[in-house]
Amino acid sequence: MPDLMTDSSPRLDALLSSAPAAQTAIYYGPRACSYGELLAESERVAAGLKARGLGEGDRIAVWLPNIPAWLCLMFACARLGAILVSVNTRFRAHEVADIVARSGCRMLVLWPDFKAIDFAGILRAIAPAALQGLEHVIVYDEVDECAASPLIPGVPVSNYAALRDSPDHAAPSVGSATHRCVIFTTSGTTKAPKFVCHVQGTVARHAHDVAQALGMTRRGTKLLQALPLCGVFGYTQALAALAARAPMIMLPVFDAALAARLIRELGITHMNGVDDMMASMLAAVDDENAFPTLEHFGYALFNPALEDIVERAQARGVTLRGLYGMSECHAFYALQPINLPASERRKGGGRPVALEARVRVRDPDTGAVLEPGVAGELEISGPSLLHEYFGDAAATAAAFTSDGFLRTGDLAYLEADGRFCYVARMGDVMRLAGFLTSPLEIEAVLDEHPSIHSSQVVAVEIDGVPAAVAFVLAADGAVDAELVIDFCRARLANYKVPRRVFTLAAFPTTLSANGTKIQKSRLRVLAQEMIQE
Repeated sequence: MPDLMTDSSPRLDALLSSAPAAQTAIYYGPRACSYGELLAESERVAAGLKARGLGEGDRIAVWLPNIPAWLCLMFACARLGAILVSVNTRFRAHEVADIVARSGCRMLVLWPDFKAIDFAGILRAIAPAALQGLEHVIVYDEVDECAASPLIPGVPVSNYAALRDSPDHAAPSVGSATHRCVIFTTSGTTKAPKFVCHVQGTVARHAHDVAQALGMTRRGTKLLQALPLCGVFGYTQALAALAARAPMIMLPVFDAALAARLIRELGITHMNGVDDMMASMLAAVDDENAFPTLEHFGYALFNPALEDIVERAQARGVTLRGLYGMSECHAFYALQPINLPASERRKGGGRPVALEARVRVRDPDTGAVLEPGVAGELEISGPSLLHEYFGDAAATAAAFTSDGFLRTGDLAYLEADGRFCYVARMGDVMRLAGFLTSPLEIEAVLDEHPSIHSSQVVAVEIDGVPAAVAFVLAADGAVDAELVIDFCRARLANYKVPRRVFTLAAFPTTLSANGTKIQKSRLRVLAQEMIQE
């Protein structure tokens, strides 16, 4: 891929070093942490890492919730030219073992008993042979007094306090804009996730672009950091706040009632999240004008039952706007303009935040670049794109076109005004009777039926021909499949009408750093099995 970063591009730790040292960067519970304190702690942590033999190119797995130490570890890695490997706090033994082993981590940092989750027990459940490359385990605790008891046979354990309080904090900074600095995992469900790796210049540049696009540089901006730092959604917004010099109020985990109260009491102006987060916060507040100070809420639609959340929020005085991002290009690659009507703001996509970014849509069959209004695979370019899939040169090469555009694997279409709108993952798109068809179109019709609470549509072969199959959750009582099919037949072209309708108690889901996603791949397997019965 084309590398837009050079050694003269901004380093990641410049987000701290160029800020007024006394200015508050983070409020975490009763603690207020300034830029100077963050910088000093990250320098001491870097010295502690170096004293343990870690340095340029080494990978350090961070398995922590939203705490200032997460960011200090990130900046410490950047100072040494090391790479922070982000591990979702929801992951369990198999996932943690896979990530730590395949990425070649030499150190793992965790909070053993955070929120009554037995992280230490999860780690002990991993076969030692699966973690042969791990040389150090660092345990974090809010009082810095947690016992450093062995967690993996033969691997020494020490406290984060010992790492942070290193007597030698003069370790020289060797990291540069071209150094790899962070790895995020893709949320694959049918095979091992890929390791999306970014360099310092990409991260720092994108933080400034997002800060400008979200209007975070205005005086009085306050960010509620409730999204997890271990995913690009929360990671990118936190770095944008640092770039904007806007204080962030950091929550270890999202709590709807607490978040709603903080927005109102502290005058929070900016927050981002998924549809479920906004719905639960609205439910926690009785006032018609729910959050008077909240200027921006960028959201992602994960829950099909909340497709009207933009309109519901607007009725309570809150403006939501769709966005676009993925691990490969960071969150907030694009945003829907805030002055658009709700019917447009509810769509994923928008205008890229970077001036150099470019988007196009290509027909997946013919390879032709498509005109506005015609859906095809979204291809993007710009300064926020990944450096590589770490350890997988073949996947990196396959991800990019010959002229440097990233193949996103997403179905989208261009608007005449220069925006793009996300439709679905290409793997979820169906080709029925020769036509490229989005399942969302069929699901919207199914959800209008009074007996259906929500629906998911996949395509499988029936009698050798691709056909739509619907899975539904009942609104109340039983769902009559034949009546539902007749209902669709009166509203859709015949090739779009589901051939079969199955009722489930719940859709299969997978947990990601940003929320719960429905697993279309499992539904396709289930559809094939149920048809063959």
